[in-house]
Amino acid sequence: MTERKFICIVCPVGCELSAHADDSGALSVQGNQCKRGAEYARTELTDPRRVLTGTVRLTAGPLRFLPVRTDKPVKRGVLRDAMRVLAQIEIEPPVKCGDVLRADFTEPGINLLAGRTVEREHTTGDVQQTGP
Repeated sequence: MTERKFICIVCPVGCELSAHADDSGALSVQGNQCKRGAEYARTELTDPRRVLTGTVRLTAGPLRFLPVRTDKPVKRGVLRDAMRVLAQIEIEPPVKCGDVLRADFTEPGINLLAGRTVEREHTTGDVQQTGP
């Protein structure tokens, strides 16, 4: 029997969860105040995932790097490889916050998104940026 303890991060309550898996694979969760907490613990035991955030290089413009993130959580086991891929990506402005930079980035249905808008430099040297 395997037992793991978690602090649920799905909602602000932060329930202390205890998840048990027996030898047959049956899972049970205690301590959750909602169904989302139980699902979070099950996912953490069977297929842990995280939203990937990072930066990619910009080929031009006032910034050298563009913040990026995946639109869905990525399998935790592929995060290192995905970060290596990020280090090789270069993007040419203009780019808008939320643009899909790479479709099916780590697996089908998980896309890499721009986290900031960066406009192309104007010939006068003026730069227009928007976003956080």
